[in-house]
Amino acid sequence: MSRLLVASRNRKKLAELQRVLETAGVSGLTLLSLDDVPPFPEPPETGATFEENALAKARDAFTATGLPTVADDSGLAVDALNGMPGVLSARWSGRHGDDAANTALLLGQLGDVPDERRGAAFVSACALVHGPAESDAVVVRGEWTGSIARAPRGDGGFGYDPVFVPTGSARTAAELSPAEKDAASHRGRALTLLLPALRELASW
Repeated sequence: MSRLLVASRNRKKLAELQRVLETAGVSGLTLLSLDDVPPFPEPPETGATFEENALAKARDAFTATGLPTVADDSGLAVDALNGMPGVLSARWSGRHGDDAANTALLLGQLGDVPDERRGAAFVSACALVHGPAESDAVVVRGEWTGSIARAPRGDGGFGYDPVFVPTGSARTAAELSPAEKDAASHRGRALTLLLPALRELASW
């Protein structure tokens, strides 16, 4: 059984990856979070892109622990805000991880934006690093298009899920079941693109 570090303390992210692996029939990987390994310095996310941040997180965690590591950097890109909050999504309101404040600020900024201009996309870049060489890294990107609702709905998911209405849906991401979200979400899409590398890792 190979150990795979998920460079996050968000148990929902671990559960999401576990579901993707199980759905794809990939076994042989034991998932660990940052809470399961000795603490190490975690530099701030300073990359200009989701891909840069994901790769840096994965490399830092691999270097510190020696464990193959998956890291993701994800966020919301809103058309009317020129792609912002983007890589600043988790700290849009100035307080990292304050979902309610981030969402409230976003809705305030879009208050006078008409429905037809409220397009947006969730973006996730996922990086897998399993060795020190450049070739020991895989980086993939998944996108989930939709629009921004005028008020939060639903109590599932996290982050901006309650105000994100996926294309073709009348429900927000927070109103979808975990299985529905996995099948369509940005992170689910990115993790699916990582499956060949994860399947190979599981066979070691």
